[in-house]
Amino acid sequence: MTNNTNNTKVITGKVRFSYVKVFDPEIEKNGKENYSVSLIIDKKDKKTLDAIEKAVDNAKQAGIAKLGGKNGKIPGNLKLPLHDGDEDREDDEAYAGKMFVNAKCRTRPGIVYKNGQPIIDTTDFYSGCYGYASISFYAFNTDGNKGIACGLNNLMKLEDGEPLGGRAKAEDDFAALIQTDEDDEDNFLG
Repeated sequence: MTNNTNNTKVITGKVRFSYVKVFDPEIEKNGKENYSVSLIIDKKDKKTLDAIEKAVDNAKQAGIAKLGGKNGKIPGNLKLPLHDGDEDREDDEAYAGKMFVNAKCRTRPGIVYKNGQPIIDTTDFYSGCYGYASISFYAFNTDGNKGIACGLNNLMKLEDGEPLGGRAKAEDDFAALIQTDEDDEDNFLG
């Protein structure tokens, strides 16, 4: 994991991707486009969690003025990006024993395979696959909401995983009905 010069950027360890909206933007109420993904981080991955906590602390320091801090002090009651899956998503087993961060950006993130080749097939990067994420933290103060947000930079897919969201693959749904080339010949000759 590396941090940039102001130490608010983190390259995560292996995470699981959820709520993947990285190929086509979601349109917010204000009409702005937004790309996003939830990064599920194992609680045992202390290296990633420590790097995120340090980057959040650095973003607080860098954003004292924006957050309304006085005399160089960080105000309390800030919204923070790192969440405990056992508390905040207790009904979702994918988040059990995990921490998570929701990362967003206005421009489409770079998305690559582990060999560095761009992912073009949008079905190849999905909720449930695993990989690394490049994220950055920054202060926000909007309409009385103050805190530290997580910006999404880039994503790298390492491996497939069980898809999240309960949707079955077409191959699985129709496994008993899928015909082979031999079946087609039998029907033709039939």
